[in-house]
Amino acid sequence: MLIFAHRGVSAVEPENTLLAIQSAIDIKVDGIEIDIFEVENQFVVIHDRKLERTTSGSGLITQQTFDKIRQLDAGKGERIPTLEEVLAIIPPCCLLNIELKGINNVSLLLECIDNAISRYGIESSQLLISSFNHQQLQQLSRQRPELAIGALTACLPIGYAKFATTLNAYSVHISIDVVNEHFVKDAHQRGLKVFVYTVDEHEDITMLVDLGVDGIFANNPKQARRYLQQIYS
Repeated sequence: MLIFAHRGVSAVEPENTLLAIQSAIDIKVDGIEIDIFEVENQFVVIHDRKLERTTSGSGLITQQTFDKIRQLDAGKGERIPTLEEVLAIIPPCCLLNIELKGINNVSLLLECIDNAISRYGIESSQLLISSFNHQQLQQLSRQRPELAIGALTACLPIGYAKFATTLNAYSVHISIDVVNEHFVKDAHQRGLKVFVYTVDEHEDITMLVDLGVDGIFANNPKQARRYLQQIYS
């Protein structure tokens, strides 16, 4: 089972900051999940569309200038990073799940990724692009079919994982609150990986091991790894 550091090591460090991401790299996680918004043709790493919860700012992120966003404190003196800054530090052994929270220009995102691949040496095979916006995922899949797509759902669809196959997805990402054995079985029969969010409790990890899911998103990946080792031992 893969363990993705959810917004970096967000249980310990300010989420979606370079500090949280580097902490995940330092403990050699399987992958890291981040969230991005597009602001003035730049991609910034942040989860909420409102700034109050995780930064010193206020208001909607889409109503700010890029320069103003970069001046905000995202916790412990950290700044809101750009996608490029994150791509620059991801080591070869680490996967990166980029969740699209609020982007307008898919082509511009692909250009940013292409530049990072050529500049920093990160491989396209390390990347997994996910979103609840399935129309954007479909657009991405059509423009760059070699990129892995992760289809997000917070509910248990009537057709189980069928929606993900129509997107040519690599994986389906589903909430711990609704995942069940029927969904996992259906997804696997369709050739999809099943990744579950957000998982930090021992009993939840035990249940997901029994279901045979392929990965989890954890706020405390070091603790999740320890729980997994206990379950497998």
